Amino acid sequence: MTALPRIMVAPNGATRTRADHPALPVTLPQILDTARACAAEGADGLHLHLRDETGRHLLDAGAYREALEELHQAVPGLAVQITTEAAGIYSPEAQRTVALETGAPLVSVALREMLRDDTQTTLRFFRDCAERGIAVQHILFDADDAARLTGMLPVEMLRDPALQLIFVLGRYTDGQASTPAMLQPFLDWLSLARITPDWMVCAFGPAETPCLLTAAQAGGKLRVGFENSLWHPDGTVAADNADRVRHVVQALEAAKGTV
Repeated sequence: MTALPRIMVAPNGATRTRADHPALPVTLPQILDTARACAAEGADGLHLHLRDETGRHLLDAGAYREALEELHQAVPGLAVQITTEAAGIYSPEAQRTVALETGAPLVSVALREMLRDDTQTTLRFFRDCAERGIAVQHILFDADDAARLTGMLPVEMLRDPALQLIFVLGRYTDGQASTPAMLQPFLDWLSLARITPDWMVCAFGPAETPCLLTAAQAGGKLRVGFENSLWHPDGTVAADNADRVRHVVQALEAAKGTV
């Protein structure tokens, strides 16, 4: 399995547009330019969302295969993870299809979305991914999601160090700005479940940077970018995704100097 990168940029997401920020990448050429710029600032991974010709969220295996090839050519060393986000548009079956048929080694899956189908279908999908060498990063929004994962996965999958997770701190859709304290319930769950997975954090709003620093200090990896936050900690709007990556890398280096 391909391990999670240390710093993954999530440059656009499923819903934000250039009305939210003029530098948010929507087209594939814009995503390629963003990937190059973010890699130059220290990102070693990219979380990929595609849009159709109208700018609407798109899950399409052929489009993802094309984008993955273009990204490989443009930034050969950059790990690319594709989304399976439903965004209120796609069924679990469509999500499973795009995960299995793009050739992507890394995919993200929201457990609560996939469980709109039955548990056995979902578990079979996870096993299919494992058999094909596809690393599934399970998106966990809260402690209830973590408990569902604990109850569903066989112990050998749950305790596999290659198990990939992302803990979501806050929301932007309902005004739940993130805080570093939101990480603690997830850390408590890891301790209680006695598992040591490959885990990452994303966070919404101006506190994205302190949340990511807290995660790094706890041994986690980081997702940064306009899908989650447009802002630096002082409330100023970042110039672009590369600006956010640069800021987080500098903050990590500064934190090392205080230890």
